[in-house]
Amino acid sequence: MTAFTTPFLLLWRHRVMLGQTTRSDIRGRFSGSVLGLFWLLLYPLLFLGAYAGIFMLVYKVKYDLFDSNEAIVVIFCGLIPFLGFAEALGLGIQSVTSNANLIKNTMFPIELIPVKSVLVSQCTQVVGTGLLLIAVAIVGLLTPWALLVPVIWTCQVLFTIGVIWILASLNVYLRDLQNIVGVLTLILMIASPIHYTTEMLASAPAAFQQLLKFNPLYYIIMAYKDCLINGRFPQNTFWILLPLSVATFFVGHWFFSR
Repeated sequence: MTAFTTPFLLLWRHRVMLGQTTRSDIRGRFSGSVLGLFWLLLYPLLFLGAYAGIFMLVYKVKYDLFDSNEAIVVIFCGLIPFLGFAEALGLGIQSVTSNANLIKNTMFPIELIPVKSVLVSQCTQVVGTGLLLIAVAIVGLLTPWALLVPVIWTCQVLFTIGVIWILASLNVYLRDLQNIVGVLTLILMIASPIHYTTEMLASAPAAFQQLLKFNPLYYIIMAYKDCLINGRFPQNTFWILLPLSVATFFVGHWFFSR
């Protein structure tokens, strides 16, 4: 077994167990809730309403190439992947320290605990992406390039798993990390191109453009926007996102294993 195939074989070999525990966690997450799984629909919509209201009504951000309905879809397209990553960050960083029962279970590899947290967090993004595709179709922006969304999402999941493997292992020794997550999430929201379009970024100061490119979420969000909003192949971001995601996945597995 080579180092290249080890993490993929790990996920494949235990896919049934991973799927069962993920479904169990999703059901348990909403058990006792009045609205139950309806929160998967409501949560992204509430977040979109708050975010769009602030930027379009309070700050009065204008989109030259889009009308108000299309502008909301632009924001939604940036918000959905951000929410997926932010939720994974919140759940995943404590995944090892809060799952002592699974750690003691010799049948469940410890490497899968952070992976399970990432998969559970993706249920919101999967539902949100479905709503996003419907919205994109309604405003007339849907093109065949939308078929690339599953590929971009796979890259996002690989990248997220790698990051969570690193942070979850560090949190075992540095418990302060879980207290920093809230601040980190806020910084990521400000530094991510959620409401920006490609044209807005092109006219921004060069220093700001360079700063954004240090944020990995920039490549994820802009890849989604190119496919769904601009109707084109995300060549400026995809060829960076793909190797970045795979490299982070393998480095994260190596770090967690050590």
